[in-house]
Order: sequence, then structure tokens, then C-alpha cells
Amino acid sequence: MSIAIPTVLVIASHDEELKKLVQDTFMNEHIRIYTSNDIKGVELGGALKNIIAFCSGVAAGLGCGDNTFAALITRGLTEIKKLGVALGGEKETFYGLSGLGDLIVTCLSEHSRNRRAGFLIGQGKSIEEAKKEIGMTIESIDNIQVAKRLSDNLNLKLPILNAAYDVLYNNLKPKDAINILMTRDKKDED
Repeated sequence: MSIAIPTVLVIASHDEELKKLVQDTFMNEHIRIYTSNDIKGVELGGALKNIIAFCSGVAAGLGCGDNTFAALITRGLTEIKKLGVALGGEKETFYGLSGLGDLIVTCLSEHSRNRRAGFLIGQGKSIEEAKKEIGMTIESIDNIQVAKRLSDNLNLKLPILNAAYDVLYNNLKPKDAINILMTRDKKDED
């Protein structure tokens, strides 16, 4: 006998009546819906997590372990938060469902298209080969280009994003990207 799988979501809007209507319409014993006023933060969290999921897939394709995934999720969240706040999102939103929650599931789920694309790249396939094998939209590929341009314009230091960009668009080998990330200058955690 199977059970209904509990799901938790967030809706963002400035329209209080709309948020209440969505909660009243869809919330039940299997679906819990939270509300937020931070439209930008919720949208950015949902888009930027794909970048880190791609990186998680690359790490899996290279055979990295749990500590690597924990580091990617943790440091990736820091990068998502930096860019998201710089673009107008609220810091707290990135620690919620559309930030950390979405990041965890997308980075660890083998059902994630973005993680699967990264996995294939980590195993040595090209972008085109990964696209063909997955056969669906891979949001992270476009998200990485856009986020890189935005972070450069904002003078943000986002080393995971930069490494992912270089792997996809500058022929950096995934193993070399890890080496670059691991041998960066020493710094305090932010």
C-alpha cells in the first residue's frame, strides 16, 4: 500500500487575497502551501538552484562523495543568496522553500534534468550530447550564462558559478574546475 507523498510549496505575491485563495484552493492533508511577499526572491531561488544542481551532477559524474555534495549545496546557497539579494530578493527567502528547499531536492534527486545534465558532463559528454540524451529543456545551461553576466555586471565573486560557466563555455575540464575551486585563496566563511 502506498501513501500520498507530502509536498510543501510557497506562493509569492503582493496580493493577499490571491495568496489566501491559492492556500484555500490547494492546501490539504497532502499539500502545504506557505506564502511570501518576496516575488523576486522566490523566482530567483527557483532559477538559480538549477546552476548548483548542474554542479552537483558534475560532481556525481566524477564520482565525488557526500561531503562534496554538502559543500556544493552550502557554498552554492551562499552564491545564490549573494546574487539574489543583489538583484532585489530578500535574504531570508533563500533559506526557505524556494531557496534551500528547492536546492536540496534538485541537487540530490536523480530525477532532476539539471543534475542529470551535469552528471553527463562530468562523465565527459558534450553539452549537445547531454541535451540529446535528456531530451528536455535543461534550464541550468541558460541560467549559467545569464547568472554569469549578471554577477559580472554586479562585480560579485561567485566561484562555483564561474567554474560551471568555464566548464560549459570555455572548455574547462570538470576535474580542473574542482582543482581551481579547492585551491582558491584562503578566506573566512561568509
